[in-house]
Amino acid sequence: MRDLPNPTFAFSPVSLPRGSLHRSETGQFEALPSASKVERAGLLVSWARHADEVRQAQRLRYRVFADEMGARLTTPVAGHDIDLFDNYCEHLLVRDQATEEVVGTYRVLTPAQAKRVGSTYSDTEFDLTRLRGLRERMVELGRSCVHPDHRHGGVIMALWGALAEFMVRNQLDTMIGCASIPMLHNGIVSGDVAASIWQQLKTTQLAPIELHVRPRLPLPVEHLNCFLDVEPPALIKGYLRLGAKVLGAPAWDPDFNSADLPMLMRLTDLPARYRKHFLG
Repeated sequence: MRDLPNPTFAFSPVSLPRGSLHRSETGQFEALPSASKVERAGLLVSWARHADEVRQAQRLRYRVFADEMGARLTTPVAGHDIDLFDNYCEHLLVRDQATEEVVGTYRVLTPAQAKRVGSTYSDTEFDLTRLRGLRERMVELGRSCVHPDHRHGGVIMALWGALAEFMVRNQLDTMIGCASIPMLHNGIVSGDVAASIWQQLKTTQLAPIELHVRPRLPLPVEHLNCFLDVEPPALIKGYLRLGAKVLGAPAWDPDFNSADLPMLMRLTDLPARYRKHFLG
């Protein structure tokens, strides 16, 4: 096994995930306590510690995005979903404790690492100019996926619990990301489902106008049927229950065969019951 290469930060003595150290008012990095491995109901939650563990996450991502969803991925390693942001991100893993197989993953791009790589992934899909005032305390969540045999809610709750701890420990308060809506519906590739979900959410879940963003490649919703009786994907519904807001109209991602909604979530907007569950 080999360590993750630069440009990620070196590990700290207290085993914090890469890039997660936060400068205190004195300018020194704080040696904050870290629960690098947490057991939850037969699941083991941890941050990737070396390149081999990142590869396990990338294999799961390939299985879900390419094999299951039909994404067209350009990758330097067969059977792995890899892009230029991976080396700058923290990779959160959930394992089945019995088999040690990675069954869920997120990747997290911190503000410091976003500066080093030059942008977030979301910047490639949306003009995020109106979010510039949030960037110093904003992380990007991406590449969320769960193994098809483990989509019962427990894995996502384990991931969210670890993410909440990460945010609080590093004095970060805002999360953004692109939430995908598959374009494949009833065996047909169409944007009608995404257009219909956007039509529903823009009336009830839209962020204030000062936070709106613009898609670089908009889904042409004006030419689609936006009146289908459909529900948002489970992950988007979960985000909305946590107080997330939609930042604008969906972008079209032809490579991933999806429409992506820009979403923002703040810890201060967590409903009381989720605040108690995740933050104590």
